[in-house]
Amino acid sequence: MKEKTIVAISTPLGKGAISIVRMSGGESLNIAKKLFYSSKLDYLNITPRFLYLGDFNLGGGMVEKCMLVYFKAPFSYTSEDIVEFQVHGGNVLTQKILEKLIESGATLAEAGEFSKRAFENGKISLDEAESIIGEINAESESELSATLSVAGGKLKEKVLSLQSELTEQLAEIEATLDYPEEDFEEAVKSKIFQTIESVKTSLLEITMQSKNARYLRNGINIALIGSPNAGKSSLLNAMVGSERAIVTDIAGTTRDTIKETISYKGINFNFFDTAGIRDTEDRIEKIGVDKSKEHLFSSDIVLHIIDGSERLTSDDKEILNLVKGHNHIIVVNKIDKKRVLEKFSDEVEVSALTKTNVGRLLDKIYCKVITEEIDFNKLVVSNERQLAYLNEGLKKTEVILNRANESMDVVAMLIKDLWQTLGKITGQCENEEIIDLIFSKFCLGK
Repeated sequence: MKEKTIVAISTPLGKGAISIVRMSGGESLNIAKKLFYSSKLDYLNITPRFLYLGDFNLGGGMVEKCMLVYFKAPFSYTSEDIVEFQVHGGNVLTQKILEKLIESGATLAEAGEFSKRAFENGKISLDEAESIIGEINAESESELSATLSVAGGKLKEKVLSLQSELTEQLAEIEATLDYPEEDFEEAVKSKIFQTIESVKTSLLEITMQSKNARYLRNGINIALIGSPNAGKSSLLNAMVGSERAIVTDIAGTTRDTIKETISYKGINFNFFDTAGIRDTEDRIEKIGVDKSKEHLFSSDIVLHIIDGSERLTSDDKEILNLVKGHNHIIVVNKIDKKRVLEKFSDEVEVSALTKTNVGRLLDKIYCKVITEEIDFNKLVVSNERQLAYLNEGLKKTEVILNRANESMDVVAMLIKDLWQTLGKITGQCENEEIIDLIFSKFCLGK
């Protein structure tokens, strides 16, 4: 059956300088020929990767002056013939171009269908396809760096190399089963388990390098906790560099949680300014206090802000008990005033008013959560699905290493299972459901 020619708008809808409408499939040029004319363009001798200026017939006497570019199979993103139209960026105009192409024989593409064809035609691996989503969705410099590492093929090369080593050992097992000599089998077994140990070491190295990966994706969630008027909102404003939270000298001004995000050393810091924790009869304020306690336990790190110009209150003491056992920093605020508060070990003194030591506090947060610097010169994996299979593969190497006394048939079965697990990362496996799920997450036109 002949593959249908698909079409979609590949740029976000909205007003802008240009919009791109993309077609992929064997009929791309024939469909374009029905609608686009240029005195410079001979469709029989069209030059690939060359921009042609011409007229797109919108019907009803309307013509759009735009550009056409042709990518000849297999030297295109999908490995099929691709035609792209670069048109003026308007919603109505772009939709009209799309409609005319569909009327002329193209089929509206499903979400991710262009990238799925690229995968099916061997242009990209599954992990590289996911990196495309990662590049589009990256919200921090560090997340982008990790994604570009995978996009460059580092993960695919590593996984394929490990699978190749496993394939060689499976071949050795087959040879041993054909020639069952005890001395030969023991020598082969020794070599097999050396290889599995090497695979385990490689997987462990990748997972260790990627242990901070969830912070690349989601950022660090930081709860600002303290009693009323400790200066939580003022400190939030000082750290984010804008008047994000309302600040007054009235206790209990903050009733609901305020979230603000900044980027620090390439990692997103997600600050949650919470209501002051205290006993209160005010129903609305009590809801805010309950939310504050929820954020305390769900955050990656807690900043316990204390007013350094006052003695500890009963509320402060309650919060000190609440944060015990949780990753936290005691932040003594208002050092621009005379300090009367006792000293705490590992505290950070700041002044939200004068912004004194705010930079030091940000660095302290980073070091408390990111226990090791992330080396982006090495392979760092931030995709949850890929990390899950890397960790699963690591566990399966341990299972194999603990089965040294099993028969060669059993060892072969375990190695094949490990090979399949690693193959789910790159798509070198037999699992259509995983492939369909990944490409369903793409936007239209990609």
